Amino acid sequence: MPAISFQSVSKIFPPPQGSGQPPLRAVDDVSFDIEEGEFFGLLGPNGAGKTTLISILAGLARATHGRVRVHGFDVQDDFAQARRHLGIVPQELVFDPFFSVRELLRFQSGYFGIFNNDDWIDELLSSLDLTDKAADNTRKLSGGMKRRLLVAQALVHKPPVIVLDEPTAGVDVELRQTLWQFVKGLNQQGHTVVLTTHYLEEAEALCQRLAMLRNGRVIALDRTSALLAKATAHALRFKTDSALPPALAAKARVTGRIVELPAQDSAEIERLLRVLREAGVRVEDVEVRKADLEDVFIDLMHDRGAWALPPASAVQEAA
Repeated sequence: MPAISFQSVSKIFPPPQGSGQPPLRAVDDVSFDIEEGEFFGLLGPNGAGKTTLISILAGLARATHGRVRVHGFDVQDDFAQARRHLGIVPQELVFDPFFSVRELLRFQSGYFGIFNNDDWIDELLSSLDLTDKAADNTRKLSGGMKRRLLVAQALVHKPPVIVLDEPTAGVDVELRQTLWQFVKGLNQQGHTVVLTTHYLEEAEALCQRLAMLRNGRVIALDRTSALLAKATAHALRFKTDSALPPALAAKARVTGRIVELPAQDSAEIERLLRVLREAGVRVEDVEVRKADLEDVFIDLMHDRGAWALPPASAVQEAA
């Protein structure tokens, strides 16, 4: 039995009255299963439908069509049992400001009919480095501490399925490492983990399998290694203050002074360097790297092959 099963799920939002706009199809006929014990990534640009899909999973929104099950329990027809199997870490930092950290976790336990579980609460606080904040009011916590408390809240009833919706957005490197070490340990113990993130290096390092969404539809669903294997290109990476020839600029990924150009093989890399040199482009800190998940993601979002360049002759002529 899958840990989570999405079966032909759609979510359609009606347009504002009198706007003349068409309905918004936020999720469009999505179907896939997530197996028990998987570390699964749900990726896509803003507006792709990730948060809507998680809201349906959590019972916070109702699917217009289709069904969602958690360990066999329908999230609409058997909401209590489905929700008992889920621990969800939302994007928003929302807390009751009148309770301490420990009191909040005790109340959260009570929502699931769990009492006298201070030993588990202590373990969560220790694992998330919150022990010295247990008696503090939640409004006194920093943003990073609040993020840790969200994780503790999601896990306080020991759910077999953990959903992390952008858990490291805006947090420092130390917290990110602490959080991933803890979550990886839970996954190794058998917990199913579902992650949405814009940090694609995290998804590449952690997730065994990925689904990529665009405009509410699944456009890729495969093991992470298989998706990376489809990206046969390399990237020529360098720094420059010079303008690139137009044919190269159209294919380049530029971040400040850093430029990345796709290349199929070593001959293509040599050719690109020659074109840059002949065009008078001064380059520094040159390196070559293999294509990563970000390259695959951008290819899929823009309906193009694995970073394919125009023929070498066209590049040279444009230069």
